Amino acid sequence: MPLAVRFDEYGDIDVLEVREVPRPQLAADEVLVRVRAAGINPGENLIRSGALHERWPATFPSGQGSDLAGVVEETGSAVRGWSVGDEVIGWVDTRASHAELVAVPASNLVPREPAVPWQVGGALFVAGTTAYANVRAVGAGPGDTVVVSGAAGGVGSLTVQLLRHAGATVIGLASESHHSWLREHGVVPMTYGDNVLGRIRTATPEGVDAFVDTFGEGYVDLALQLGVAKDRINTIIDFAGAARTGVRSEGMAGSANAGVLAELVKLVAAGGLDVPIAASYPLTEVCAAYRDLMRRHTRGKIVLVP
Repeated sequence: MPLAVRFDEYGDIDVLEVREVPRPQLAADEVLVRVRAAGINPGENLIRSGALHERWPATFPSGQGSDLAGVVEETGSAVRGWSVGDEVIGWVDTRASHAELVAVPASNLVPREPAVPWQVGGALFVAGTTAYANVRAVGAGPGDTVVVSGAAGGVGSLTVQLLRHAGATVIGLASESHHSWLREHGVVPMTYGDNVLGRIRTATPEGVDAFVDTFGEGYVDLALQLGVAKDRINTIIDFAGAARTGVRSEGMAGSANAGVLAELVKLVAAGGLDVPIAASYPLTEVCAAYRDLMRRHTRGKIVLVP
């Protein structure tokens, strides 16, 4: 029987277990994928803890995970365009990708380009489409100066690159250990912490046009102190701050589709988007992977490899 991550109650990371589960049964429009890599995301940690119960309640026993890359093992009776052996990148909305075998709607898959490593493909959907949405939410373009908090994280590292592709000047807030990577990608690095407001103002005498918050912990208020218009501030994590101040809190929803994913895959394959992989863990070490994620100091994505 295939292995999959499961949890039976809300709680800390230790409620996660890897168990044998029945082989997924396909609906007519689904494809069975043998997973080669599956990304992990902070939102999954919040769901598992119960923090998002009102918004996204879990049904127990619950699986986990959205992102995936793998190989088609079986196709549903109504599926056209996919065959056994095809290499694919995609996602599920059923919290199920942290597993060896996953049933995936055929419409949620795009071809894996040979130049896209498995681990990158498996980590691309959530972070990539969220980064894509960030750029759109703040209306970034040529001539804009945009500040990004958590600029070296899973979403931040992709957001800064897509902002650069849009023609913006980007200031990336990150620890010094990530500054060289940011410079290599055309981003102006800046250390967060004490007097970051003063450092940003000194570096941007003509002001800041937009702000993307991928970290939380007060950056919405910092953006407002910088004089950024509310409709050009987007946070993907500080929902309370957004509700209190009226800034944007647009996540991946408007970009979570196969068209955007295919665009991102092609950009990665062409060398135009670097998806840093901070660490890879076997599926059986899912708890260790989440402990690593929750340190919040990794550059890029953490991936499970079944």
